[in-house]
Amino acid sequence: MRFQPVIGLEVHVQLKTASKIFCGCSTAFGSEPNSQTCPVCLGLPGALPVLNKQVVEFAIQAGLATNCSITPRSVFARKNYFYPDLPKGYQISQFEDPICQHGWLDIQVEGQESKRIGITRIHMEEDAGKLVHGDVSGLEEGSGVDLNRACTPLLEVVSEPDLRSSDEAVSYLKQLHQIVTWLGICDGNMEEGSFRCDANVSVMPVGSETLGTRAEIKNVNSFKFVKQAIEYEIRRQIELIEDGATVVQETRLFDPTSGTTRSMRSKEEAHDYRYFPDPDLVPLVIDDAWVQRTRDELPELPEQRMQRFMTEWDLSAYDAEVLTASRSLAEYFEACVALHVNAKAVSNWMMGEITRALNDSGTSIDCCPVTPRLLVELLKLIEGGTISGKIAKTVFEAMWQSGKEPATIVQEQGLVQVSDSGAIEAIIDEILTREAGQVAEFRSGKDKLFGFFVGQVMKASKGKANPAVVNELLLSKLKG
Repeated sequence: MRFQPVIGLEVHVQLKTASKIFCGCSTAFGSEPNSQTCPVCLGLPGALPVLNKQVVEFAIQAGLATNCSITPRSVFARKNYFYPDLPKGYQISQFEDPICQHGWLDIQVEGQESKRIGITRIHMEEDAGKLVHGDVSGLEEGSGVDLNRACTPLLEVVSEPDLRSSDEAVSYLKQLHQIVTWLGICDGNMEEGSFRCDANVSVMPVGSETLGTRAEIKNVNSFKFVKQAIEYEIRRQIELIEDGATVVQETRLFDPTSGTTRSMRSKEEAHDYRYFPDPDLVPLVIDDAWVQRTRDELPELPEQRMQRFMTEWDLSAYDAEVLTASRSLAEYFEACVALHVNAKAVSNWMMGEITRALNDSGTSIDCCPVTPRLLVELLKLIEGGTISGKIAKTVFEAMWQSGKEPATIVQEQGLVQVSDSGAIEAIIDEILTREAGQVAEFRSGKDKLFGFFVGQVMKASKGKANPAVVNELLLSKLKG
C-alpha cells in the first residue's frame, strides 16, 4: 500500500518589538535570567495587561503580506494549561476571532509547478518562559525557570494541511521567513527561537480522502531539522500502519543527534485548554482606514521585487531570486545599479566575490565593508581597461580589508593593466621561442593548447596583460 503524507505547519514568529506584548519589559535576548520581568508578565494578583499597539501593527503587516483578510473585531482569549514556565497558569492568545484569516502563499519546489498553500489564521499571543536544565542552569541539581521570555509577543501562523512533502514544508517555511524578516517585524534568528515551527504530520493511503491520525512535532528551529523530522515521522507512521499498529495522536520532540522523534505527551484538543475571552482585555477593533494605511506603507515584497528586477534589469529568474533573498541584499543591488547601468556585472560580482567574502567572514550585507559606491568604482576600472577581471579580485580583497578606494589600491600596488601591444608582443615572442615544441603541436591541430599560451603570457605579466590584446596577438602569431 502506498501512502500520502499530509503536513500542516504552525510557525511561531517572535516580533521585533522593544517591549513585551502586555507590559513594558524589554524583549532583549541574552540578559540575566528573570531580569526582564514585572508583575504583569509574572502574573501577580492585581496586575493588568495593556496591549502593545506595535504588535497589532506588525500583525496587520504580516496578514497583508500573506494575502489574509484582517478581522475587524478580534478577541483575546485565555488558553489554560499548567506548566512551570507559564507563570499565570494560562497563556493569553486568540481563539475564535484571530486578527488575520484565510490567506495563502505560493511556493515553488524544484521540478514542480507552483503550488498554493492556504493559511488558516494568524493570531497574536504571548510566549511562555523557559525551563533551563542541567549544567546550563548553573544549579547542582534540578531545573531553573527563566521568565525573561514570558509575555514576549508572538504571531502564530497556521497553515492548512496542504503540504505533501518535507521539501514543500521547507519551501513554505523559507518563504514565510523571508517575508517576516523582509518586513522587519522579526529578526528570523532560528537558533535563538525567534522563528520556530511545530509540524503536524499524518499519512493516509494514496487516493483516500480520510485524513490519518496526526502527530505534532514541537519547536523545530532549523530548516534542515524540519526536513529531517518530517521525513522520519512519515517513515515511522507508515511502518506502524504496515505492522498493524495504530498511530497515536500525540506531541513529539525531534532529537537532532539521532534524527528521530520521541513521544513527549498526549496531544490536547482545543476543548482541553478551556478557552474563554480574557476579561482583562477589551476586543480589538481595526477599522478600514487602519488597514489601508498599513497596506500603503508596506514595502515592495520579495516576489514583486524579483519580478521587477527581471523586467527592469533583464536579469534571469535565478539571479533575481538570489538578489532578493533578503531586503538588504536587494537594496544593495539597487544602490549599485543606480550608479552603474551594467546590472549583469553588478549581479555577477554580488553573487560571486561579495557572497564569498560575506560567507567567509560571517558578515551580513548590512555590514559589508565594500559599499555600493566602492564596488561600482571597481567595475568602472575593469570596463575602462585599467585592470583585468583577475586583478580586480586582488583589488577587491584589499578593498575588503582596508576600505580604500580601488583606484588608490591599483596605484599603490602597481596593478594597472598593460594594454601596450608592443610590451605584450615582446612577452609573447619570448614564450613562443621557449615553447617551440608546443607551438608545433598547436599548429598541427591541437587547438586546446591556446589556453596554455594565454596562461603563460598572463603569468609572465603577473596578470597585468590585457586579455583581449593577448588573445588577438597570440592568434596572429600562432597562425601566422
